[in-house]
Amino acid sequence: MSLWSTAAACTAMGACYAGYRKNLHQWIVHDTFRTIWMKTFFRKPSKTHLLFAFVDHFEPGNRKADPSRQIERVRAWTERYPQLAMRHRDADGVHPQHTFFFPPHYDSHDHLERIVDLCNQGFGEVEMHLHHDHQVPWPDTEETLRTKVLDCIDRFSRCGVFCLPDGRKTYGFIHGDWALANSRKGGAFCGVNNETALLQETGCFADFTFPVSNESQPWLTNTFFYGNSFSDRPKGYACQPIPMTAGKPAPADRLLLMQGIIGLRWKSRKTAYKPSIEQSNIDTSDAPTPARVDYWVNKWIHVGGRPDWVFIKVHTHGAREEDRDVLLGEGADRLFRYLEEAYNDGSRFVLHYVSAREMYNIAKAAEAGKTGDPNDYRDFVVPRYIYLNPR
Repeated sequence: MSLWSTAAACTAMGACYAGYRKNLHQWIVHDTFRTIWMKTFFRKPSKTHLLFAFVDHFEPGNRKADPSRQIERVRAWTERYPQLAMRHRDADGVHPQHTFFFPPHYDSHDHLERIVDLCNQGFGEVEMHLHHDHQVPWPDTEETLRTKVLDCIDRFSRCGVFCLPDGRKTYGFIHGDWALANSRKGGAFCGVNNETALLQETGCFADFTFPVSNESQPWLTNTFFYGNSFSDRPKGYACQPIPMTAGKPAPADRLLLMQGIIGLRWKSRKTAYKPSIEQSNIDTSDAPTPARVDYWVNKWIHVGGRPDWVFIKVHTHGAREEDRDVLLGEGADRLFRYLEEAYNDGSRFVLHYVSAREMYNIAKAAEAGKTGDPNDYRDFVVPRYIYLNPR
């Protein structure tokens, strides 16, 4: 073998190993075939409604922050986000919506109350973010997990979170450490195989955990789907998933998983571009540039049979100080400005800023065969929680 052949073989082996470490094999096949199909056969509609949701794994105590630092982190959001959001509106006159998936073990020092006050101003909503290993007992069983979820619902509902006008309680969910349904190696960060069934039993309307480039990522990419659940096997949601489809009734015994964008893309560096995994995360190391926004749009996530309503869900860990510019400063301003300039002309694209709950409602409307303006369906299945003032 020549020197060049040896070098090429070593490079290929290195790339394969790096891809394996990043768990590309979990999802790359489906994403590749989906991309080829989209470019070959898919025809984009002449007018598209773009639904944009920002979901936040909001952890004031992230990286063992002390109480004073936690209070400052929450204050940064309650003071700065309204100033940012007030400068932007979608086609419906709605400001950008930030959904705070808040962990119950950080429910101290009036954090939740302050975030609820921010939401009452019309800038977002609160949902559940659960880290199993931050609360005893650990590892969880079905019963201990059920107790933790119900305790979170009870505590948060004192602020009106999860509370519907008719007295019912419901919630959207993001799993800590992306370990939904015991899907991480060795059962790390979870412990309960049939977690999605338990979530559905306790009132969860949808899961918003994915995407992620680890072993938890479903093989079915860039798709809203109903996931299975098994008591004797982890990661049941990846077994025979049912894509969400217009005109097709939802299976009653499965939880809806609403994914963001995942795929391969070129990432800009100071002197060049390098291949990168897109997993919908926003932070200082991966800012939402115009080229990246275009990438999200072109993935064209939609309910099957309704390609004129396109859903973009991005996520972040918004409490951390180092990401403030990209979330609360000029970086976020550029993101919203570009969305409004490039995707809200009223003819080719119509922009709608939505919360996680509103995204779910609009997707369910598409599934039910509704057409027209998705703004009409922000409260289609799950109405506003009672703490929210009407816009």
